[in-house]
Amino acid sequence: MDDGQNVPGWASALDGELVQAAVRQPYVAFTDPLAARRNFARATRLSRALRGVTYDPEGVDVDHLVLRVPEDGHELTVRRYVPGAVPAPRPAMVYFHGGAFVAGDLDTEHDRCLRFAAEAGCAVFSVEYRRPPDHPFPVPVKDCLAAVEWIAAEAGALDVDSRLIAVGGSSAGATLAAAVALLCRDRGGPEPVLQMLLYPALDNRLDSDSMAAYPRVTSWTIEDSALMWRHYLGDDPRAASSAYAVPARRGDFTGVAPAYVLVAEVDALRDEAIDYAVRMMGDGVPVELHHLAGTFHGFDAAAPAARVSQRSLAGQSAALRAAFRRAEQASAAAGGH
Repeated sequence: MDDGQNVPGWASALDGELVQAAVRQPYVAFTDPLAARRNFARATRLSRALRGVTYDPEGVDVDHLVLRVPEDGHELTVRRYVPGAVPAPRPAMVYFHGGAFVAGDLDTEHDRCLRFAAEAGCAVFSVEYRRPPDHPFPVPVKDCLAAVEWIAAEAGALDVDSRLIAVGGSSAGATLAAAVALLCRDRGGPEPVLQMLLYPALDNRLDSDSMAAYPRVTSWTIEDSALMWRHYLGDDPRAASSAYAVPARRGDFTGVAPAYVLVAEVDALRDEAIDYAVRMMGDGVPVELHHLAGTFHGFDAAAPAARVSQRSLAGQSAALRAAFRRAEQASAAAGGH
């Protein structure tokens, strides 16, 4: 962008440091989900090359684990990030990558997971859940829940404090994190100390004011949103009414894990995330809601060196640390160890 020409109108609302990253985002069509998966991976590599910045902290060990999903025996790969300077047992974040459900992989959010391990002082477990269209809902949610349950059950062997487990994700991964938090509440499973929802997709009705205001921003369109949900929900007509598939369908959030919700201003998903946060607050859930002016969907991954991204990324790590600290204090007050 040299003279301001060929810059779309929505870009004028962005923070100046984000404009270049926003307009450079390559378009990935989601009509063919398998092609989208390949193209999304290429776009992720291109975006990383264009920004020329990676997060490479010292003292974080990365390895891979395999867990078996009890229901069907499928083996899930989990990438583990361990901060060596933090003594065991450590807090843990179970993280689900974005990618419109059908795309994305363990490399999509590698830098963010490194950052959480280094800055929040926790082990991070990034889950390679199965993806539609070959594995539509409920398979991805079941995989993510199985990972959380496995980490809680094997906490001793994994050097994890079973009282200090958070869940989180970005975009479609945040949708899965919200569903896991609901399932943990409803089924009496592990109790996450935090659900971190980063610009989540929560409502397949696509009828919010922000959806109408931003039908095309960066490399995403409202038609892509419709395709995303269609691929994810599959052919089961009951899926669209399930709160575990579409968390905005939930009517009562009482007792759900505390939440950190990050919302980008120039994002079609903005209003459904704000509404979700406010409804959780109304049911007594502790919620930290951040609406960042001048940002777009995925801004902190696309332009991590921008000042607004740096503030946001630091805030995410700080929120994790605070959630672990509060839970540890509450456990100590209750006589836990």
